Amino acid sequence: MNILLVNPPNCGRSIPEERYGIAGIKMIFRGEPLSLETVAGHLAGHAVFIADLKADPEALSSEKLPFAPDVVGLTGVTCEANTVLALAEALKARFGAVVVIGGHHASCDPFFFSRPFVDHVVVGLGKLSFRQLIDAIETGRPPDVAGILNVHDGKPGAFTPRCYSAADLVDDCPPRYDLVRQHRDTYVMSGVGGKTGFVASAFGCTHGCAFCCIPNMAGGRYLLHSNAAVVRDVQAIGDVNTIRLVDANTFGNVTLATDLARQFMAAGIKTPLVADVRSDTVVRHPDLFALWQQAGLRVAVIGFEEISDRRLTMLDKRNTVATNIAATRILKDLGIRIVGDFIVSPDYTQAEFDRLGDFIDQSGIDLPIPAILTPLPGTPLHRRMAEKIRIHNLDYYTFTNAVTATRMAEERFYQCYAALLEACLAHVHSAAAHGGKECAA
Repeated sequence: MNILLVNPPNCGRSIPEERYGIAGIKMIFRGEPLSLETVAGHLAGHAVFIADLKADPEALSSEKLPFAPDVVGLTGVTCEANTVLALAEALKARFGAVVVIGGHHASCDPFFFSRPFVDHVVVGLGKLSFRQLIDAIETGRPPDVAGILNVHDGKPGAFTPRCYSAADLVDDCPPRYDLVRQHRDTYVMSGVGGKTGFVASAFGCTHGCAFCCIPNMAGGRYLLHSNAAVVRDVQAIGDVNTIRLVDANTFGNVTLATDLARQFMAAGIKTPLVADVRSDTVVRHPDLFALWQQAGLRVAVIGFEEISDRRLTMLDKRNTVATNIAATRILKDLGIRIVGDFIVSPDYTQAEFDRLGDFIDQSGIDLPIPAILTPLPGTPLHRRMAEKIRIHNLDYYTFTNAVTATRMAEERFYQCYAALLEACLAHVHSAAAHGGKECAA
């Protein structure tokens, strides 16, 4: 069969820009569509084309599509959900193909996609389940696949949750990096080393932070790729400046993480590495990070989230400010740069904005990234805050809009947030001027 996989264009709307003329807040990411490359890796025997509309807005034109698809698969995060629906409707009308939607929002709120022009929704990790669905479609069997929500005339059918395991990773089928090789030069992550390739070493998370949608992707489990597969994928990407291990919790299994570092060194991998890690892992296992520094780890991305233990507890972070500070010192001593993610709550006061700004200034964090607390559908935070949510248009769920009421006057809140972002950018440039030039945004 001919299978078209679609990555939506950059989208999302900005309240501060639309209402108050405060521009420059919208965050745009230019990473490769690893989820689609991964799904494509398990579609041997079929013709597959990835239309990455973030890299090439004209990828769906008749001149560029190599075939009329039998199946169209689309992915998207929450702020892209409406755009994904529009694409699905247009592609259904254009080709009459079977339309399948997956990704983060589909895994958190699959019933959102119960529309007349959608046939199936992939809930969670889909590398194996999507292939099973394709096999059923091709042979004419009923598409009764665990983890797939079937949609009939816009109404959801019966759904069987999937019990995820290592088998769902399908380690023997590597991602199809070749399908987006023509866009490789456009996959750039400012602040972490330019042209960047994505590799997954793990999937899912067991920590259950209230704001996070990652546990939904694997039923609350933490699944590890084999170390051999990770090394293989790193070597397959080709010419990039940086490799980002895109797991929500890299090095969650210390024993396997230790072995993986040694395998990287034995394989002679020299490409600088970026990994998302928890600060408590750093504090409990500083020797592991010393080893990974030797193996090429140059940037650690840490979700610090908040600067008060009370607020961390409210977010179910299961961590402390003291641990965050201790982890920062350990990584700085090792020469590992830090990207720090912070959460700005809509109920912040001026004093809290000031305290966060002071903390960032004194922290030694190389690239601080503050985002606005956003209760994504399907997360514990959304269930808690459902009655407080006043903006339901998912286009605004970009982490740079307040979808609940602000404590401060709204315009003033966004002015403070914009000033914080500007200060963070100035902080990055200051670090670059003192020797961290590759860290400049």
